[in-house]
Amino acid sequence: MTKELTTFENSLDEDDWGLIIGNDGSLKGLFIPEGSDDDEVPEAIIEICKKYFGIDPTEEVTFH
Repeated sequence: MTKELTTFENSLDEDDWGLIIGNDGSLKGLFIPEGSDDDEVPEAIIEICKKYFGIDPTEEVTFH
């Protein structure tokens, strides 16, 4: 039996959101579907980020 590998992005449907979690359990990134940049982050993702990572993805952040 041969395992077929796929990329993270290929495993998602067109409108799926995704969390990228490091091997140490830290949140490394949030995958946002193309064209959804201005959409609201789904409530379930907000709650997971707040509860498990102490991050509010709806907060405006300024990067320098």
